[in-house]
Amino acid sequence: MALAPSPSDTITQLNAARNLALGDAAFYSQIVPGVTPLINVLAPLELRRWGADFLAETFASPMLSAEEKQKLCLGVLDQLKAFLDTPAEDTVVIKSVVQTAASIYPLVFRHIIANPHDGPTWQKMAAIKSSILRRMDTAPPGVRICCIKFVQRVVQTQTLGSVVDPRRPDQNEISLALVPQDHPVIPPSNLEAEASGLLDRLLGVLQENTSDALIATATLNSLGALVRYRPSIANKILSTVLNFNPLRQTNSSMTPKRKVMIRSMARTTRAFLFNILKRNNNHPLGGRIQQYIERLQHSLTEVFDESSRKRAAPVEPTDGLDHAKRQRLDAEVAATPPQDVTNFELLPGPVSFKQLFTITGEAGVTNFDVQAIPIDIVAKILVPLLAVIDVPKMNNAINAVRARYLSLGRRAPVDALQAEQAANGVRGGPSSPYDSGYSTEDAEQVFNRLDNAPPDDSALVKPPEVALGPFRMPPPPPLSEEEIEEYSKTAVRRVFGTLTVLDERTAAKPHRLGLNRLAASNYDRDGWLTVLTRLATRASAGLDNSVVKSERGSRALPCCSSLSDRIRDALYLYVIADFRRRIDVAISWLSEEWFNDRIQLKQAEIDGTGGTKPPVQTYEKWVLKVMDGILVPYLDAKDKVLIRFLSEIPGVNTDILLRVKKLARDPERVGLAVTALQ
Repeated sequence: MALAPSPSDTITQLNAARNLALGDAAFYSQIVPGVTPLINVLAPLELRRWGADFLAETFASPMLSAEEKQKLCLGVLDQLKAFLDTPAEDTVVIKSVVQTAASIYPLVFRHIIANPHDGPTWQKMAAIKSSILRRMDTAPPGVRICCIKFVQRVVQTQTLGSVVDPRRPDQNEISLALVPQDHPVIPPSNLEAEASGLLDRLLGVLQENTSDALIATATLNSLGALVRYRPSIANKILSTVLNFNPLRQTNSSMTPKRKVMIRSMARTTRAFLFNILKRNNNHPLGGRIQQYIERLQHSLTEVFDESSRKRAAPVEPTDGLDHAKRQRLDAEVAATPPQDVTNFELLPGPVSFKQLFTITGEAGVTNFDVQAIPIDIVAKILVPLLAVIDVPKMNNAINAVRARYLSLGRRAPVDALQAEQAANGVRGGPSSPYDSGYSTEDAEQVFNRLDNAPPDDSALVKPPEVALGPFRMPPPPPLSEEEIEEYSKTAVRRVFGTLTVLDERTAAKPHRLGLNRLAASNYDRDGWLTVLTRLATRASAGLDNSVVKSERGSRALPCCSSLSDRIRDALYLYVIADFRRRIDVAISWLSEEWFNDRIQLKQAEIDGTGGTKPPVQTYEKWVLKVMDGILVPYLDAKDKVLIRFLSEIPGVNTDILLRVKKLARDPERVGLAVTALQ
C-alpha cells in the first residue's frame, strides 16, 4: 500500500501550483477547485494555514477578474463556514478566513442580485457574517483588525452608492443601489438598517475613546474608504472623528508603550483628516478639520516636549566654593578684576603681528588660529559682535595697541646677538636664572649665521624716492590667421554643445517677440539660438566683400564671413540632426537671413552701390539647402512639417516651388505636395 504524502511534500506541490497561478491568473480557475478539498478542517494545521492564506491571496489578487472571482467564490463558502464553526480553530487560519470573507462579500452580494432565487448561497454568507461579527469584540487583536475590515466592506456594500449606467449593472459599483425594491432574498430596507447599525458599531470604538491603539488605528484606516466612496455617510463619520481625542490617556502614567500608542493614534487621525482636505480643498468642514489638526499638533507638542517642562538650572557662582558640598547661592565669591590689556608689554627683539595685537592673556584664545574659520562665517558673526561690544573696553584695547605701535617705532635698533637671543626666546643675560651653565654659540658664530640667513620679509621697506607712474600691461601679440580659425571653430563647437544639453531641459515653447526682441534675455535654448542666428546674419553685414591688407600685400580676405558661414553650417547640421523637433530653429534662422538680405538691399540703394556692387543674398541659398537636406528626402505622406515650414518662412520663390513639385513624383506623397502648394 502506498503511503500518504507528508504535509511538507504536499505543501511543496501546492507551492508549485501557487507559483504557476501567480505567473498566469488563468490557472486560478483550475487550481482553486482542486485545492479546496485538500485544506478541509480535518487536514493538518500546516495545510489549513496554507490553504486559508492561499484563498485570501486569490480573492485579493488584482490579476484575477471580478467575473472569475465571482464564479470561484461560490465554491469556497462551505469551506470558510466550516473553518469558522470549528471550535478553537487556529488564529492564523481565522485571520485568513476573515480576509477572504471581506473580499468575496461584495461578489456574493452581486450574485444574489442577479439570482434572486438562490437563497441557500445567501444563507451561507449570512452565517459567515454572523460568526465574524461575534468575534469582533472578543477575538485576539489580529483577528479583530480583520473583522473591522470585514465590517467596513459590509457597510460599503449595503449603503447607497453611485450608479453610472443603470442599463449595465455589471459595470457599476456594487452597492445597495443595485438591489431592486422587491428583492425576495435581500430586502433593501433590512440591509440599509443593518449597515447603519454596523457603522455605529465601528464609530463606537472612537466614541468610547478606546485605549487600544491597534483597534483605533484600524478603525480610522477603514473609515477612510467609506468617506471616499460613500458621501451619504461621510459627514457622520467626520463628526465622530473630530470628536475623537487620541490624547485622552495622557492624564495617566506615561510609560514608553503608552507614548507609542498615543503617537500612533494621533498620527493616524492627522493622516485621515489630511487626506480629506487633499481630495477636496473646499470641503464644508474644512475649517473645523484645520482647527482640529492644529489643536492636535499643539497638544502633542505640549505633551511630548519634555524640554519645555524642565526648569533651567540656576546660575550659581562656582569660584570659591567647595565642590564636595552643596552649592550656596548666597556665598560670597571674590570678584576677579578685569584684565588690563595695557599690561602686556612687548618683548625685546623682533615683534610679530600676533604680539602687537594681543589684548588677552588666556592661552587658549592667544593660540587659536582664526584663519581656520571660513571668511563668510567671519563676516556673518562680526557685525553682531560689533553691535554688542563694550565701547570702553574697545577703546582701551585700541589705545593699548596704539601705544605698543608707537613704542615700537621709538625703540632703538638692537645688535645681532640680542636679536638672536630674542628669536631663541632667551630673555636674560649671563646672570639669568635660566642659564644652563654652559655657553652655546659665541658672538662671532651668531653674526656669521645671521649674515647667511635669508632677508626678513617683515622688515619695513624704505619707500622709493621717485614716485612710480601708472602700470600698464603690454598689449598681447596679434593672433595669426590659423589661430583665429582654430579659436572660432572651438567657440562654435562649445556653443552648440551647450545647445545639445539645453534641448533636454527645454520646457514649453515661449511666446516669440518678433525680430526686434532682445537677444539672450534669458540663458536658455532660445536665447542662445537668437545670439547665434544674429551672429551668422548681422555680424558680417557689409563685410562679405571687404579686402584686408596684410604685410605681404593686399588680398581678398573675408573678415567675418568665415565665422558667419561656419555658424550657418553648424546651424544647418544642428537642424538636420532632429529636424522635426528643431523646425522652429530653422524657421527663426531663415527669417533672420531674409531680414538681413532686405536690410542690405535697402542700405545699398541708399549708398548708390546697388547696381555696381550688390550685396550677397544668403536667404535663397540656405532655404534651398535646408529643403534639399531634410524636408524633401525624409518626408512621408502624413508629415505636416513641410506645410508648417512653407507657411512660416518669410519668402517663397520659384526654386522652392519646384522642390515641392518633385514630391508629386512619388505616388504616396502626391496629396502632401498638393496640400503644401495650396
